[in-house]
Amino acid sequence: MFGREHGVPHFHLWTPNAAAVVVIDTLAVLSGSVDAKALEEARAWATEHRAELTAEWRRLNPEKPL
Repeated sequence: MFGREHGVPHFHLWTPNAAAVVVIDTLAVLSGSVDAKALEEARAWATEHRAELTAEWRRLNPEKPL
């Protein structure tokens, strides 16, 4: 996750061979693509850590409401 991001609240997912941007609220892939297993694992992790992801988005992007 980066500060001064544009668009909907999201996080970046990187694997050795691919990258994607995932929406925090819906866990939908906004752009890019990764293999199904990596996406499944990332979604499971993000579901458990959604509150932390949301808090970090707000900290890094205070001018962008969720």
